[in-house]
Amino acid sequence: MFLGFDFGPWEVFGLLGNFCFGSRFLVQWIHSERVGRSEVPIIFWYLSLAGSIILLIYFFQRRSIIGVLAYLPNFVPYIRNLMLIAKEKRGGDSQAGSHS
Repeated sequence: MFLGFDFGPWEVFGLLGNFCFGSRFLVQWIHSERVGRSEVPIIFWYLSLAGSIILLIYFFQRRSIIGVLAYLPNFVPYIRNLMLIAKEKRGGDSQAGSHS
């Protein structure tokens, strides 16, 4: 127990997912400041995907339908954005994207 909350291995796992998911905005902000414009780096999508996977596993384990339904549909845009970035890097798209 910590401050009245259960704090076991699953809570640590859930916090790891929450950290991954939440840190993506800090990473995006730092990246945008470095390039001098609003831009979403590729690591944003990987952190989004990793955090969502971890949190989805956590919510399944906790049997939380709210958590499962909140994170399950998120995979579609994350994976699609990674696919579009990969396609562009292979030369399949002539327009430059906002990632690095």
